[in-house]
Amino acid sequence: MTDITNFHLHHFVAEGNIICGLKADDAESAVAELVERICHNNAGLDPSFVTTEVNARELISPTVIAPGLAVPHARLPQLERLLVALGISEQGIDFKCPGMPPVHVIVLILTPKDDPGLHLQVLTALATDFSSPEIIKTAAALKDPEEALKFLHSANVVLPEFLTARNVMNKFPLTLQESDTLQKAIEVLATGSYDDIPVIDPEGDVRGIVSLEDILRFSLPDHILWMEDLSSIYRFQPFAEMLRDDEETKIADFMREDIISVNENLPAIQLAKIFLLHKCRQIMVLRGRKLMGVVNLKGFVTKIFWE
Repeated sequence: MTDITNFHLHHFVAEGNIICGLKADDAESAVAELVERICHNNAGLDPSFVTTEVNARELISPTVIAPGLAVPHARLPQLERLLVALGISEQGIDFKCPGMPPVHVIVLILTPKDDPGLHLQVLTALATDFSSPEIIKTAAALKDPEEALKFLHSANVVLPEFLTARNVMNKFPLTLQESDTLQKAIEVLATGSYDDIPVIDPEGDVRGIVSLEDILRFSLPDHILWMEDLSSIYRFQPFAEMLRDDEETKIADFMREDIISVNENLPAIQLAKIFLLHKCRQIMVLRGRKLMGVVNLKGFVTKIFWE
């Protein structure tokens, strides 16, 4: 496992792995150009295999993490340390990421397969310190590798010592208001791929959570859950009664208030423990009572084991 305590990104970028003035005019060609360079400078790396691995992840999840900045990456078996290549395109390259402008700075990251958090630590550093429009504009104008390396040094991109909940959370989760109706909750949960939805007030403070199970629980009287003979409700009579009032019933009437939450600075490894101990699907990340984001089980596992 790579020790990155107090390391800056420039510690991992060799001048020979910097290309100012990429020839490529599309994302795949740009990746191939950077892969060819980094493999040429590191014996034992197969350009064809590395390119395939990088492109496979790019197809699943585009790696444009900020306007003008793309961070394609791959986890490679037998790789022993972090490798980074930097590519600069003054004219810009279309990475086909909806809503994003052309990419001018590409940071290719190759990490050991058995170091699951490393590329996320690099992504966190870049997203925090290297993604402002001014920095990207300055980087896009760099003309030679030596100048680019000096720029990386001055940009002070510091890799975090470990990941926190803030680094792995979804910062823009779907939410509902406690004043929203049962009808809206049913529509959102039934038509989207959501299991649990945070419920907030107008100030963004968390008030509770709502799920499909909560809607079922609200529709069925408690005593029915203990009945063996359900013949009296074979035609879903409790559901019919609930649906008659779904436009008047507020989410506050049936949401759960017993949420599972953590502080945004909690070490990310502790999220795994919480998922297993509480058998939950989602953890809210709070600052005080304000919702900062959510970590769901699938997203967490994907980030740690696949992304």
